[in-house]
Amino acid sequence: QPNAMGGREVGALANLLASHFELKNSDHRQTVANFWQAPTSISGKDGVKATQCADAILEGQIKAIWIMATNPVVSLPEADKFAMALKQCPLVIVSDCSKDSDTLDFAHVALPAQGWSEKSGTVTNSERRISRQRRLVTPFADAKPDWWIVSQVAQKMGFVGFDYTHDYQVFAEHARLSGEKNGGEKNTDSRSFNISHLANISQNEYDNLAPFQWGQPHYFGLQKKDPHTTIGTTYTDTQKLHFVTVTPAVPKSLPDEQYPLVLNTGRSRDQWHT
Repeated sequence: QPNAMGGREVGALANLLASHFELKNSDHRQTVANFWQAPTSISGKDGVKATQCADAILEGQIKAIWIMATNPVVSLPEADKFAMALKQCPLVIVSDCSKDSDTLDFAHVALPAQGWSEKSGTVTNSERRISRQRRLVTPFADAKPDWWIVSQVAQKMGFVGFDYTHDYQVFAEHARLSGEKNGGEKNTDSRSFNISHLANISQNEYDNLAPFQWGQPHYFGLQKKDPHTTIGTTYTDTQKLHFVTVTPAVPKSLPDEQYPLVLNTGRSRDQWHT
């Protein structure tokens, strides 16, 4: 189970860009493209979502897939369909910390990722608090951090800008991007997510980083309340709360005399997903 809130911050969804830049906003796409010196413009079209990957593979849209920090042939809906799709995919790469992951059975390339206690980085809680996750144990055998694996592959493919030697450099770059066209160091009104006060963080400062909550004006010398908990301030395009109406969907199968019970899969206290 990856860090869900932190994943959104770095754009790990099919309809988001890193640092909470909006994919549908052309100015945001251009800002991110310029920051990373992208050779081409960024498409404003949503990418393929996890639950759409099986169909995209079977239809030939996806010919190579790299699966990290998840076990989709168990956790996704219609898991058998996803497994069938992986069998037909020309290239399946799986990064995992467990040799018993069911998805590894379909991998053409298996990469040894580090587990929770072996990793060094940051995690973000649901209420916007970023905390350092420090390594507790020596990584097993050849297990490597995800950022290192990705950067090594990128360099082998000829891409520049991936010559990281420590995870603090990745974090510092992430912090710099959060401040791009974001009102400058004395103003956080443009986008709520702004941790650019850490853009020049050193390795020692990173190693000793204390938990902090982003979206706090005092980091930029502003004497005002947290806008996320102040009535009348909302970080949406209209500055107003967005309400989403929901139409209840009746399950396809309901309890009856023959099957007077409901079976469900989900999370238990000590295990997430798979």
